[in-house]
Amino acid sequence: MKRITSKIAIVIALSIGFVSCEKDFLEVTPSEETPDVALSDPDVAPELVNSIYNIFLGFNMSSFPWYGATEITSDNANKGSDPGDTGTYQKNHAEYTYTETEASFRNLWENHYQGIARANQAIILLPDVNVDAELQSRLIGEARFLRGLMYFRLVQMFGGVPIIDFIPDPNDEEDINRAYQRATKEEVYGFIEADLEAAMESLPLKSEYSSANLGRATKGAAQALLAKVNLYQKDWQPAYELSQAVIASGEYDLESNYEDIWKVSHENGVESIFEIQGRGETPSLGVNNYSTSQGARGQGGWGWGFNSPSEDLVNAYEEGDTRMDATIIFRGETLYDGREVPETVSNPRYNQKAYVDINLQSDDKNVQLIRYAEVLLINAEAAFQLGMTEEAREVVNEVRERAELDPLETVTLMDIYKERRLELAMEGDRTFDLRRQGRAAEVMQAFGVPFEEGKHELFPIPQEQIAQSGGLLEQNPGW
Repeated sequence: MKRITSKIAIVIALSIGFVSCEKDFLEVTPSEETPDVALSDPDVAPELVNSIYNIFLGFNMSSFPWYGATEITSDNANKGSDPGDTGTYQKNHAEYTYTETEASFRNLWENHYQGIARANQAIILLPDVNVDAELQSRLIGEARFLRGLMYFRLVQMFGGVPIIDFIPDPNDEEDINRAYQRATKEEVYGFIEADLEAAMESLPLKSEYSSANLGRATKGAAQALLAKVNLYQKDWQPAYELSQAVIASGEYDLESNYEDIWKVSHENGVESIFEIQGRGETPSLGVNNYSTSQGARGQGGWGWGFNSPSEDLVNAYEEGDTRMDATIIFRGETLYDGREVPETVSNPRYNQKAYVDINLQSDDKNVQLIRYAEVLLINAEAAFQLGMTEEAREVVNEVRERAELDPLETVTLMDIYKERRLELAMEGDRTFDLRRQGRAAEVMQAFGVPFEEGKHELFPIPQEQIAQSGGLLEQNPGW
């Protein structure tokens, strides 16, 4: 993470079934230390947890397949790039012709479970590490927050999935079978809730971290994510109470200028609740090709051109909504850093939230996962569902005021859904929001894609996983 110091790790030798780490800011490398020696070294404690944060920097975790599955499958975005460039699987995402053999779903499944393996290692081994009790408790809280986050993303994508909360022995058939036992969606949500509730109890507030540790998971992050988890289950009362606790904490606020949120100069700012930290002490890759793959393509461009904001998204903004220009790069415009986007680039629109200032000459960029504006909208939606419509209206208008829009005199559920779409556009929520709202078929069919009810509410379980399980894993309906 940015500003989180990393020493040479001695923990990967303790891992079971890990793939090699990519070169990144944590520089986690295998060690020749024995487990007994490693666990006696207090430096092992933060390394166990840093290796979990590390997984979020990967191309197949947070970059190309992630935004393909979460935005290109929605009405917010088109495939982008050039017509002849399929982007391996992005064309299939956009046209809903993807199958259970799609590489994107395999990569997302495998990378999330690799991260979960690292979290399990930390949660299981940390109690035996020779380290200060307060630090130990905090680090376990971080690991449980990150595990909860990864399981939440998995259940959003695939529904019920295997719950693995142990370190499997690859030579033990019983362990292997346990790792392929698919839990129900409700069981996975219960597991996520337990992780996040435990994290809330042991994590500090954002203001209680030193600058060297800014970017680590906080109590507010656990509360906000748990509020979102409850929102997705339609558990309105806890969603309301948890979001209210984040608001009342005084730890967060809206950035005065919406566009500033995605500038490197404002990373980990007042609106940030949790974001993927793009680099460490030495500037490096950031989230692997997250920015480059979404940059303008063609003559005068600087990227691959994927994940192009749709005309449907443009038309959804009200006149004067400042969020549109801060979300979308338009062909022919001049950006905030002085870069001119020439008329010769391939697509009419690109994702500005993935853009990095030209003066930085780097792909280094944090990626926002949870921010205060979303907590406000969770609060508004939950309040509305609980019958507190006036309170919901006031909260929605707080978000609209920052966008320089007139306040709503009355509020409907569709108003809240629309504000959520426009506030969080291109941030990886739209597909999942449409599904939980029960509107995915209607909206996506109107957008022109062959969404099938009873099938496309979930992505298919990767066929490779079903084959490897020997039939223990069952495919999602319709696939």
